[in-house]
Amino acid sequence: MRKNNLWDTIQSNELMTMDGYDDCIVGIGYRYEMEPYVVYDTNKVINKLMKENNISWHEATEYHEFNQVCAYVGPNTPGFIELIQ
Repeated sequence: MRKNNLWDTIQSNELMTMDGYDDCIVGIGYRYEMEPYVVYDTNKVINKLMKENNISWHEATEYHEFNQVCAYVGPNTPGFIELIQ
């Protein structure tokens, strides 16, 4: 999917995004009989948290897991992926 098509899909489906993390989006997730959702790269999110808040990897990971991963806000709740490198 091209970037402009990605944003068209996000906007046309009114998908939920996390404020300030657009640069961490890697795609759209689909599940059987469920709403699509925005998918974020976990490592990009954690690195952004570390840089912007001047915190350690451990602190950023803890924040991410508690405040972002565990935040269910409906069927369009964003998801996260850890990419294998």
